[in-house]
Amino acid sequence: MKILLTGATGYIGKRLLPVLVEAGHEVICSVRDIGRLNVKKYPEGQVKVVQADLLEPGSLEALPKDIDIAYYLVHSLDLSGDFSQQEKQSAQNFIHYLNATAARQLIYLGGITNVEKLSRHLSSRKVVEEELAKGQIPLTALRAGIIIGSGSASFEIIRDLVEKLPVMIAPKWLETKCQPIGIRNVVEFLSGVVGKEYTYNKHYDIYGPDLLSYKEMLMGFAQVRKLKRRIIIVPVFTPKLSSYWLYFVTSTSYTLAKNLVESMKIDVIPKQNDLTSRLSVKLLPYKKSIELAFEKIEQNLVLSRWDDATGGRIFRDGLQRHIKVPKFGVFTDKQQMEAVDAEKALQRIFAIGGRNGWYYADWLWSFRGFLDRLFGGVGLRRGRKNTDDTSAGEALDFWRVLYADKKEKRLLLYAEMKLPGEAWLEFRIDEYNVAHQIATFRPLGISGRLYWYGMLPFHVFIFKGMLSKIVK
Repeated sequence: MKILLTGATGYIGKRLLPVLVEAGHEVICSVRDIGRLNVKKYPEGQVKVVQADLLEPGSLEALPKDIDIAYYLVHSLDLSGDFSQQEKQSAQNFIHYLNATAARQLIYLGGITNVEKLSRHLSSRKVVEEELAKGQIPLTALRAGIIIGSGSASFEIIRDLVEKLPVMIAPKWLETKCQPIGIRNVVEFLSGVVGKEYTYNKHYDIYGPDLLSYKEMLMGFAQVRKLKRRIIIVPVFTPKLSSYWLYFVTSTSYTLAKNLVESMKIDVIPKQNDLTSRLSVKLLPYKKSIELAFEKIEQNLVLSRWDDATGGRIFRDGLQRHIKVPKFGVFTDKQQMEAVDAEKALQRIFAIGGRNGWYYADWLWSFRGFLDRLFGGVGLRRGRKNTDDTSAGEALDFWRVLYADKKEKRLLLYAEMKLPGEAWLEFRIDEYNVAHQIATFRPLGISGRLYWYGMLPFHVFIFKGMLSKIVK
């Protein structure tokens, strides 16, 4: 079958794509930025990438009309402001396009919405489903609650809380109930309903076998990791305070934390159905999902992370607009040293950041990350997806990878920390085995210039030391 996959660069999309390819389908990936999806590893001709923005109807003309199945996996949870209106508009634009195609089925992954009082996030999910259902193409809607898997937002938040806090003073919403589902099961459901006519124009809650409170999920995680933890529930946590609690302790952004807290205050109890048995899906218990997640992490086989699809302005503008580093009206710090072993130096460059650190004066990097969090930035807590490789579009501490090519021996990063300007950090090794490290800063007004000169002594110290460690 010929399948259109929207949201192909997101957490779910990246997991679903290889499954569809393995099943023999031809997959058209709709992305806002072609540079963020590498499909070279798939058989030639089986995966095609098309650039389209669902908020720009004209761009959808580039998408094919001769498709059999379409997936709608677009989600805007980390957007601030009125993300619900953007999601509704995206769905309306997509349906307008889809009605003119040969598609026989539209598959959508939303959230469980079985209570009257919904959070903004879940309300938006419901509205999107309603808009998609208005189209001429039969809709199969799958509704999931908390998704557990390596790199998922829920998994990473739980991991941060449990591994960093021996004792937690926690809000009352930790007693809220839900039925978490493993990412493997989610992908099984998404791929399993393809072409199943009995699912047309129907919706199904998909869920794991365990009904748990968020407190029980935290304690269950601790048991899997063999950690002793204590949780004290207090009623004085306001939603805003809860959001700050998640923001400062975990790797999530404040906007995402706020939206999650709104949803977590509501019991997410699924409605029973027969889809699990009809598709022969073997549901994974919560603790087993955690164990499998850590297996992937330990094997360095994490396919996607929740922050793959978030990047603020850089993703709205597109990576290509930032790859060309400005040469005028900027400050630069250039370092170059001959590499003792060019191959090892290249490996260090592509492994930089995350738990590997920045090779020199890590305490200063940590302090800069702490300051960034204080001022509402992402800090260093995002880490990196894989320990020894990276690709365009991925988060890397408080940077975003713009360009990564080992054959060209080049890595280009763009700063997502709070700055009075824009910053790039580039590493490359030339044909003479000389390693080049270039930090570029485009200041915004007087404050940007003061920032650069104030940081200059630290830059000289840090950047020279970092490159010396890379080339040794």
